[in-house]
Amino acid sequence: MFNKIYDVIKNFMKDYGIFLIGMILILICVFVRVPYEVNMPGGIIDLENRVMVDGESANIEGSFNMAYVSVAQGSIPHVLLSFIIPDWDLEPISDVTYENETIEEANEREKLLLLQSKNMAMVAALEAANIEYTITNNINYVAYIDSKAKTDLQVGDNIIECNGKKILNIDEITDIIQSEEVGKKVSFKVLRDDEEVETYGIVYEENDKKIVGISAITIFDLNCDKEIEISSKTSESGPSGGLMMSLMVYNALTNQDLTHGKKIVGTGTISRDGTVGEIGGVKYKVMGAFKADADVFFVPEGNYDEAIKVKEEKGYDLEIVEVKTLQDAINYLEGL
Repeated sequence: MFNKIYDVIKNFMKDYGIFLIGMILILICVFVRVPYEVNMPGGIIDLENRVMVDGESANIEGSFNMAYVSVAQGSIPHVLLSFIIPDWDLEPISDVTYENETIEEANEREKLLLLQSKNMAMVAALEAANIEYTITNNINYVAYIDSKAKTDLQVGDNIIECNGKKILNIDEITDIIQSEEVGKKVSFKVLRDDEEVETYGIVYEENDKKIVGISAITIFDLNCDKEIEISSKTSESGPSGGLMMSLMVYNALTNQDLTHGKKIVGTGTISRDGTVGEIGGVKYKVMGAFKADADVFFVPEGNYDEAIKVKEEKGYDLEIVEVKTLQDAINYLEGL
């Protein structure tokens, strides 16, 4: 009996062995993940229907566009192709996550940063347009937890109270922690998955400062005479679209066409005062902008040299403009 079973298996493997091996290799490539990601030239996102002021998009002949990097995470075929395709670069996951942070936590942090970037873009545009506004309903999310922290807080927790005090801004948490002794437990009440949860953090000292080893991101609501809405897809994250979102909002608020019929692409974070911050992956964004036939590419001061280097090495006919502030970008566009 065993001989018959053995003969059946042997014959089956003889007839279908190569097919089975091929299927196993395909399944490994599809389902097995490795701790690397591949960065490659990206593309652009047109903001025309992403930014609404009083329910309407800006009336412009050209376009404002955010540049992005294309990323493939943990795919074996992409990893192998990165050794063949010149503009594909392999990066360890450890280079895109903080210490003691999972890729899931990093992705959650990047989504929070996108929400914050939208807030900052609105404020910067309102400031530039000299429109009055007030900030209300601050929401403070845990964005990162240090490996040294002794806490049961989780990334994404919405901090409601600290030591029984209702929290309106991050500075209040800092003040409470500074008033406690090293080794003491600080209590937090957070909103997690729509439920209130009691949590804690142990105070410790680092660089002569008392901390509990967390960082937080504040999201808020705006009250002004204009109703501003910035939409995004669930797959999108990160703060690097801040500059271009603020330009689109400003254009709509001032009811003018700063594009002058041109395709304007750019990248850079934005702060409340309109300062443009450095970003990562600028070379892939320059490549994506050129591929999309951009006329102008705005880039932060800290990324300008790398962007120019890519332009010269590739021989791109692309106007790359260095900006330190939102007003720099507005001034350039008004001069077109």
